[in-house]
Amino acid sequence: MTAPRQRTAVITGAARGIGQGIAERLAQDGFAVALADLESMVENLEEVRGRIEQAGGRAVVVPTDVTDSQQVDALVGRTVEEFGQLDVFVANAGIARVAPLLEMSVDDLDALVRVNLYGVFNSYRSAARQMIDQGTGGKIIGAASIAAHKGFEMLGGYSVTKWGVRGLTQVAAQEWAKHGITVNAYCPGIVGTAMWDLIDEKMTEQSGEERGAALERFSNSISLGRVEEPRDVASFVSYLASPDADYMTGQSVMIDGGIVFN
Repeated sequence: MTAPRQRTAVITGAARGIGQGIAERLAQDGFAVALADLESMVENLEEVRGRIEQAGGRAVVVPTDVTDSQQVDALVGRTVEEFGQLDVFVANAGIARVAPLLEMSVDDLDALVRVNLYGVFNSYRSAARQMIDQGTGGKIIGAASIAAHKGFEMLGGYSVTKWGVRGLTQVAAQEWAKHGITVNAYCPGIVGTAMWDLIDEKMTEQSGEERGAALERFSNSISLGRVEEPRDVASFVSYLASPDADYMTGQSVMIDGGIVFN
């Protein structure tokens, strides 16, 4: 009897934080994983790959700038070359800029749009083209945020891009359903990662508070009473990548411990 084929997944922004957590969880779930991030993060990616392989998993490192559509195409191509097929693509890469709207530069907004929106668009499109060519369907999963459901002061540009991911996810889900492709997004809240360290730093600079005060203030709004960890997000992405989520598409779901409620 032929053994079932190992499923494969790509994770962008996999060098640290939420992306690292997702990569390690999907590898634990039995996926062969392609780990993508910027060239400058290769050392971190290799560390993630080492942990996955030490635990008995399969992983490949593919340096990728998601703002470059050709590099994203190459990422998908390398994944298929290495593992035979693409089953799941997690478009996790993202950046933050923290500033009041009146002080935000056009360059800052452009950087946010290029990574958080164009990067997700490039990822969704490259993944869908491969899945359609395969004729096997697949699952595309994107990084949104609670800021895709509610605007937050000092995070205006970030919110704009994450609202865009919500819209993109809905349209992609409708257009690609006939190919057996589901498209969903996850919306984390306040996660203990380098991104939130940056947000806290910039917000406390504006307010004149001590470092940590903004993170504490936001954390007090979490109903479950603790800051989110990458594993909390990774557990939900594990569900989205599984057959249990086969009938779910076009959704941008908050996994935030109870901050923003529909």
